[in-house]
Amino acid sequence: MTHGRTENSGPGREEQFGATPVGEGERQGLVNQVFSRVASRYDLMNDLMSGGLHRLWKDDMINWLAPPGRANTYRLLDVAGGTGDISSRFLKAAGPGASCTLCDISAEMLAVAKSRFAGINKDRLQIVLCDAQVLPLPDECMDAYTIAFGIRNVTHLNRALEEARRVLRPGGRFLCLEFSHVEVPILDTVYKQYSTRAIPRLGGLVAGDAASYQYLIESIAKFPDQESFVSMIGEAGFEQVRYRNLSGGIAALHSGWKI
Repeated sequence: MTHGRTENSGPGREEQFGATPVGEGERQGLVNQVFSRVASRYDLMNDLMSGGLHRLWKDDMINWLAPPGRANTYRLLDVAGGTGDISSRFLKAAGPGASCTLCDISAEMLAVAKSRFAGINKDRLQIVLCDAQVLPLPDECMDAYTIAFGIRNVTHLNRALEEARRVLRPGGRFLCLEFSHVEVPILDTVYKQYSTRAIPRLGGLVAGDAASYQYLIESIAKFPDQESFVSMIGEAGFEQVRYRNLSGGIAALHSGWKI
């Protein structure tokens, strides 16, 4: 069963902003407003909401990517990279010749990233404001593409996946870390109760913005389940697509290759 899958646009088409139907042209602006409001407290809220688990999940992502430690060149595109958690881990794990382009559609999130990476060699890291659906990059220029907790905020998932494949060189790797559908009995009920009741309240108390965290929880519920997302990645042209559940399916890592 596919939840919240987005196809090609059409006149008057409605999209989902969390659980709320909105006009197609409105959704991205509303998403951008969410991240502009929460950017300054985004990292703190991630720690509080997940009990620090998001750090382990991101470590798992880099471990599965396994960037070469001695390659002269290895180029990562970190899409929806936000405040730079994946980029930071990648640059620590990869060899000195590796480089990373961190991109995000939110200027406020990237401002936090720029502060975090102040002074880093620009040959190793570039920070770019852009949309995952229209990447300002040439074809086949990247060795790997990562997107962590960002793809569910894209209006047209198929366009973002097609762009991912376009910018990857032959043999390039796609990795996506995203909240998913819990597959462990009892845990699914506990997690649903916690996420729907506690997280918006926590967002209100810590970030002063319960509404944004209400959207984030609703967007998780609307995102495709693990197998449906496997199918979408395959339809975009990736091969050897598979996934790993993390913490019983609270999050999942999806992998594909451009062959």
